[in-house]
Amino acid sequence: MSNITRRSFLQRGTAAAAALTIVPSAVLGKSHGHTAPTDKLNIAGVGIGGMGNANLKNMETTENIVALCDIDWKYSKAVFDRHPQAKKYWDYRKMYDEMGKSIDAVLVATADHTHAMITADAMTLGKHVYTQKPLTHSVYESRLLTNLAKKYDVATQMGNQGSSGEGVNLICEWIANGEIGEVTKVECATNRPIWPQGLNAPEKVDKIPSTLNWDLFTGPAKLRPFNKTYHPWNWRGWWDYGTGALGDMACHIMHPVFKALHLGYPTKVQGSSTLLLQDCAPNAQHVKLIFPARDNMPKVAMPEVEVHWYDGGIMPDRPEGFPQGKELMGPGGGLCIFHGTKDTLICGCYGLNPWLLSGRVPNVAKTERRVKDVKKGDAHEQDWIRACKESAGSRVQTKSNFLEAGPFNEMVVMGVLAVRLQRLNKVLDWDGPNMRFTNIDPSETIKIIKKDTFEVIDGDPKFKTEWTDPINAQEFAAGLIKHNYRDGWKLVDMPR
Repeated sequence: MSNITRRSFLQRGTAAAAALTIVPSAVLGKSHGHTAPTDKLNIAGVGIGGMGNANLKNMETTENIVALCDIDWKYSKAVFDRHPQAKKYWDYRKMYDEMGKSIDAVLVATADHTHAMITADAMTLGKHVYTQKPLTHSVYESRLLTNLAKKYDVATQMGNQGSSGEGVNLICEWIANGEIGEVTKVECATNRPIWPQGLNAPEKVDKIPSTLNWDLFTGPAKLRPFNKTYHPWNWRGWWDYGTGALGDMACHIMHPVFKALHLGYPTKVQGSSTLLLQDCAPNAQHVKLIFPARDNMPKVAMPEVEVHWYDGGIMPDRPEGFPQGKELMGPGGGLCIFHGTKDTLICGCYGLNPWLLSGRVPNVAKTERRVKDVKKGDAHEQDWIRACKESAGSRVQTKSNFLEAGPFNEMVVMGVLAVRLQRLNKVLDWDGPNMRFTNIDPSETIKIIKKDTFEVIDGDPKFKTEWTDPINAQEFAAGLIKHNYRDGWKLVDMPR
């Protein structure tokens, strides 16, 4: 564990950020955190055993990897071995404290529940950040990173790589040009989860491997006894650490919806699912979000729109006229159907292969910025690196910078909220600016299934369901919107 105190860390971070703000970048050397456009960035990676490994491969071809941090050194061994020159750490806070002056940018690819604090701490140090999807674990954390991006003006990118692809560009251009008319409904789906969900919390306690720091993995969440079902990788199906299939794939699948339709905060949300448990995400979910009318675009109006999400094998109905015999699920294991008043636009995950149900191929002006070298597979990371090397005053924002990814991620984790609050048995009204539900009564309570089992006795199945005691619904919802962190872990304050 790190020996630095939180106060010491924040004091150093504030001083570093102030130095970057006050001293003109043109007179700063690399030792002060400034990187000239012709120089290589010094990048630190936090969470490098899974997707972080792939991200680093797309960064290390052009930049320096100077520090690596992970809570599982066996899972991360291949990356450590590939970068013997990089200093190794268990605790990101110790890494920031010791190498803050040597690091220009940070990759964050940990479990969902630690994205926000690692990213926020890097931004307060004035570091550029690339953070995997979903950007955060909660609505409040998403709002925090959005506001920190405004304050510190560093280069940011969420790891939904499809946003740098051609499909999203075309969808935005077609809709803006009025090719499908006004969009009043969108349906999205994924083939996830492909990992176990709908499980009772494990009762067995496994021995913690010597190569794993379980306390650091747990971070701000409740410290549970270690079980192999949580780590590695399967953590995403457990509410304490992940956001289920929705958090895993909606940032890829729903981004063109959010971007092309200029969505903001939803006003109403409801969710349903297969068996909903206290600790684990369900096997299948349906979420419906209502967004109010937005300002009209020059060639098309933006009326109220309902957006649907399906996972776990649940699919929307096949649109009338959809080719018989053609699979509805799109490429990449994802689907989006934009229902317009003139036509229907369909695409796969990442906005792949957009097409119109009418068979028309729109010929419209290219108004969206294209990211170079998309076919190489490193475009999303390299576009962020490009932005890191540009001065804040003239920087061209990345395709999924936090000013956009933060509000979009609120939409994603709002779907998780809707599912987890479904036992209130109502459509929930959402006050986006103030991050609160307006129709949960102060005295209202909610009960959640702790455990669901059955056994066969004399050929007859006997079901047993264990429920929590009644929980105050307002307090429960508030805890989902803004998590209560475990002692020893804290988010930076929300900028004013």
